[in-house]
Amino acid sequence: MDPPASQPPTRKFSEKRKNLSTSRDHRPRISKRQKKLQSESKSKTLIPKIHSKPKCSGKLVACQSSKQKKLKSERKQRETRGVYGGRRWTVSPKNSSVHKDRVVVVSYNILGVENALKLPELYHQVPPEFLDWNHRKKTICKEITYYHPSIVCFQEVDRFEELNYILQEDGFKGIYKGRTGEACDGCAIFWRHDLFTLLHQENIEFKMFDLRDNVAQLCVLEMNETNKHSGIHTDASKAPKERRLLVGNIHVLFNPKRGDIKLGQVRMFIEKAHQLSQTWGDIPIILSGDFNSQPKSAMYQFLSASELDIQLNDRRNISGQPGCSTQWRTAQSVQYNRNGFWKSISKPLLYDWSREELYSATGCEQITHLRHRLNISSAYAGIPSGATV
Repeated sequence: MDPPASQPPTRKFSEKRKNLSTSRDHRPRISKRQKKLQSESKSKTLIPKIHSKPKCSGKLVACQSSKQKKLKSERKQRETRGVYGGRRWTVSPKNSSVHKDRVVVVSYNILGVENALKLPELYHQVPPEFLDWNHRKKTICKEITYYHPSIVCFQEVDRFEELNYILQEDGFKGIYKGRTGEACDGCAIFWRHDLFTLLHQENIEFKMFDLRDNVAQLCVLEMNETNKHSGIHTDASKAPKERRLLVGNIHVLFNPKRGDIKLGQVRMFIEKAHQLSQTWGDIPIILSGDFNSQPKSAMYQFLSASELDIQLNDRRNISGQPGCSTQWRTAQSVQYNRNGFWKSISKPLLYDWSREELYSATGCEQITHLRHRLNISSAYAGIPSGATV
């Protein structure tokens, strides 16, 4: 007798497989014709619409290239994070200037090529390729563009023509003053020529005053009238002297033991800057450079407080450079005043300065108290306590 008929299991199994495959892929099958139509529609959507030219409103609109917009966006992000050019900076919120116009000034000691070659022991931990000038000059100029500066001051420049050629492409003009004697480097000031016009320049050769071969630069710049491409706008109705400023650039002697020479160079630099400022109508002053000193040193105190009693300081420690300090002869405690420099609470014994050293520092053998007439604000005064600088 034949067994009872039953539904073939293979059919159910095939139906289940079909249902499963359908549930896994809900996309309907598309014919070749449909695929062609879809690709055509996609390509059509990529064609930009051409808008009619807008009517002229009579207003000047600042034009920015895509590169400028990208740099502006990157700068804004770095400002938010406090990171510029791959470095993390401590930012001071203090702004003591009464002038509304804003300029960005960058100052760097870029390490002269010859100095790097003469003193290789100082840079033995630096890979040779990073000391190569062809690499460094491009890196220096690239970092400068991060800050989008209006004015750039360099020290230890011994390849001015090469730097000038590169920075000209970014709209800068520059002047150079080499050190006297056998040294082959010097100082350089660059400015954006669409923002400023050079009106006057002077140099200081400290050798003429028996203060070594260092030099300083001073130049008077006038801000141009509103330029739609500059990003900085000045009021064209201002008197010419209100659009002018004095820029100084100096490289102070390195030798930590010759605080008398260091003070003498800075003193003359400040005196000449003040004199020029008065000559041009009491214009604002920007002083930059490599002062070869520390923020808590007596040198910095002189700059920020406008005075210094040099007999309270050892000339070998005027700059406060690391590894060069001497011990005070009395125990002292230190506190900070409103300008951010140090002062002693206990009174130390007086230090002996020779007549020649006093003359180098003050310009007179009988003067022991230095003063200057510039009201220089300390950038460190606005930095929160405990911040790393």
